[in-house]
Amino acid sequence: MKTCVLIVALVFLAPAISFADDYVIGEGDVLSVHVWGEDELNSTVTVRPDGKISMPGVDDVEAAGLTLPQLKERLQKRISSLIKDPILNVSLVATVNSRVFVVGGGVEPRVFDMPQRTTLLRVLASLGSLARADLRKAYVYRDGKKVMSDFDGLFYKGEFEKDIRLEPGDTIFMPVKYDQNVYVVGAVNQPKAILYQDGLTVLDALLMAGEFSKYANEDEIVIVRTNDGKKERIPVRTKDLLKKGDLKQNVQLQAGDYIIAQESFF
Repeated sequence: MKTCVLIVALVFLAPAISFADDYVIGEGDVLSVHVWGEDELNSTVTVRPDGKISMPGVDDVEAAGLTLPQLKERLQKRISSLIKDPILNVSLVATVNSRVFVVGGGVEPRVFDMPQRTTLLRVLASLGSLARADLRKAYVYRDGKKVMSDFDGLFYKGEFEKDIRLEPGDTIFMPVKYDQNVYVVGAVNQPKAILYQDGLTVLDALLMAGEFSKYANEDEIVIVRTNDGKKERIPVRTKDLLKKGDLKQNVQLQAGDYIIAQESFF
């Protein structure tokens, strides 16, 4: 019975152990150093702004930038000048560097303390409503570069293979969705702005706008979309969509799209 309890405990502790092993120590972190059989050397230390720690018998050991196993190895070498074959353990007591930052106008800015590793999807799920956020233009920023862009498929379409593990210091940028409408204009009976909803298609928008006008070219329409400041024109063979059921023409829309029904010259 005790063996089973121990196994269960180790399973639940495994993520925390893994996190501690690859966690990179930073200034302000609090560490516990325990030397077996040498109570006078045991101490709880805070990593100073210069990145170093000091403890009884050992001064100015560089700690910032190391993992716990690396610091343990360094301390063992230093303490071995005091006692033979020291056995010691280094553990995290408190961290100030395991944080993830959420910024941008699409959500309220937040700072997440990560007691253990977490993923982008879990953080997104904890933010509340994302209706104002432009997930297609969102990204994760790490070490001076974008490591993940466009959260739309991950969050709204269940493309879980796109999920990534976050690292301490990551910044999640969530821009505001400035234009939340799709516009149907041109040769239709009811030109209108339609509030964008995830999954909205060109057929949905056309049905909401009513019938083509008598001057419309019913064979083809054009979707005008702006990506990164560049305009893209997407032709849709309307006749094939409406009369032949060609679903390849039923383009998924994005907020800010313009659906232009052009007039016929004949």
